[in-house]
Amino acid sequence: MASATTLSKHDSHVLGALFDPEASLSNTCQIKVLDNLYYDAYTLKHLKDVERQALASVNTVTPSSVDISCTIQILSRLIEQYPQYASAYNNRAEARRISKDVEQLMNQVDTLNLIFADLEQAISLATPKHSLDTVSAEDAAVLASAHTHKAFLLYLASQMELPEAVLSGVVDMAGQSREQLEECASKNFAAGGRFGNKLAKQLAVKTNPYAKLCGGIIKEAMRREFDNMRVGQSVAR
Repeated sequence: MASATTLSKHDSHVLGALFDPEASLSNTCQIKVLDNLYYDAYTLKHLKDVERQALASVNTVTPSSVDISCTIQILSRLIEQYPQYASAYNNRAEARRISKDVEQLMNQVDTLNLIFADLEQAISLATPKHSLDTVSAEDAAVLASAHTHKAFLLYLASQMELPEAVLSGVVDMAGQSREQLEECASKNFAAGGRFGNKLAKQLAVKTNPYAKLCGGIIKEAMRREFDNMRVGQSVAR
């Protein structure tokens, strides 16, 4: 029977990071109450109130196309007036996403490009300029949502048989294989988890290509070890 292998401390840490969501994506980002970089407290309250009213009609199980269109228009006006308000970009992306079913959405180049552009802008505005160690609660919420939303779209693209016109026409997908799209999705799930989305934290591990590779290697090694144990037991008898 093969002898057992003792893992080094470093190897144990790596394997733990690959297969334990809590270990691999421990929240090293500290979320604190911080001033908004772009707007004062009074303006920020006004923006949140307008945004909350705009979203009220679509926060249902089956929002109507009219309500979704109205929400997008209100958020677009808000962005025109306050172009550095990250949350509005993120929520406009969400509204555009729910305006179509998945099959329809994943075949519409223009809509996907608009969604990805909004998510990128939300991430750019909410990401701290100097250090990711500390972010405000508001920015963390935007980053968690935007990265997770982006990850879901990339993951869907990696799993679906999309036309070449879509894969080449969507900027965030162009020139990438299915494996690369899934890897990019995993990285965005990891970022979403880092900023507080628990589901994204779990999905980051499940879609991590290195974890999947190591998982296959370890499963095969365990199978062989188990077979050896059975053979040894049989001989012993």
